[in-house]
Parts: sequence; C-alpha cells; structure tokens
Amino acid sequence: MTQPFHLQPLLDLANERLDEAARVLGELISGEGECQRKLEALEQYRAGYQARFQEAAGRGMGPDAWRNFAAFLGRIDEAIAAQRAELERSRQATADGQQAWLDQRTKVKAFDALAQRHQASEARRTRRDEQRL
Repeated sequence: MTQPFHLQPLLDLANERLDEAARVLGELISGEGECQRKLEALEQYRAGYQARFQEAAGRGMGPDAWRNFAAFLGRIDEAIAAQRAELERSRQATADGQQAWLDQRTKVKAFDALAQRHQASEARRTRRDEQRL
C-alpha cells in the first residue's frame, strides 16, 4: 500500500498562497498602469493649457489673467509631481509583489520536488513489492 505524501497540506497551502500572490500582482500591475495613464493625461492637459497660455500672452493679456494662468500652471505642476510620486510608489509596490510571487513560486517548486520524489519512491517500492509476490 502506498504511503500518502505527508507534506501534501503544505503543498496545497503553498499553491493557494501562490495563486493569491499572482492575483495581488495582477492588481498591482493594473494599478501601476492606471497611475501611468493619469500621469500622461495630466502632462497632456498641462501641455494644452501651456499652449493656450502662450497663445493668450501673444495676443496680449492683463496682469490678473497672467497671474491666473501662471497660478493654475503651478497647480497643474504640483498635481503632476504628486502623480509622479504615486507612480513611483506603485512601481515599488509592483516590484515587491513580483518578489513575493517569485518567493511563493520557489516554495511551491520545492514542495513539488519533494512530492515527485515521494511518488517515485512509492512507485519503486510498489514495483519491488509486486516482484516479491
């Protein structure tokens, strides 16, 4: 009679954790993409607003309008800086998630190797027992 693989519960748990790490990594990658898209949208908006500002300045504008344009450009620049920082945090979180997934995959491979050795050993033992009979 073949012996069960005693570490099977650990292998199952490692596989569940690997699946969870893969799910989390997928969410992190998606979040990073969304941060990148927001940054690009802000940069495009800034470029368009800058063009409108230069066009208005070329036609001539009063000091109040000039200050308003400049102040708003400053706020857009602050938003861009904040989004860049958020993107960097998101990239770091994604890198951490990739490392967590790799660590879990290594554990699963180790338990899987032990399970395969156990199966091979049980198969040899079964063949020997059959030959004796």
